[in-house]
Amino acid sequence: MANHKSALKRIRQSEKKRVANKYVHKTMRNALKTLREESDKKVAEKAVPGVFSMIDKLTKNNIIHKNKAANLKSGLAKQVAAL
Repeated sequence: MANHKSALKRIRQSEKKRVANKYVHKTMRNALKTLREESDKKVAEKAVPGVFSMIDKLTKNNIIHKNKAANLKSGLAKQVAAL
């Protein structure tokens, strides 16, 4: 257990950030799943910018790695183009 006030505060802050990061990461995964299940090309093309934006924000905040983000975006772009 932590002995200093600053260490206790850091533990509280880390837990808050962990929960927030978990929430946005799960939200992104749900958006990806929804987009992958979409069969209508027009609807999928409309949803792509929002999902890409979400992925970029998570990358900017170091929640996901930049290479993973690029890989996800590439795969989604290919899938939507193939519809």
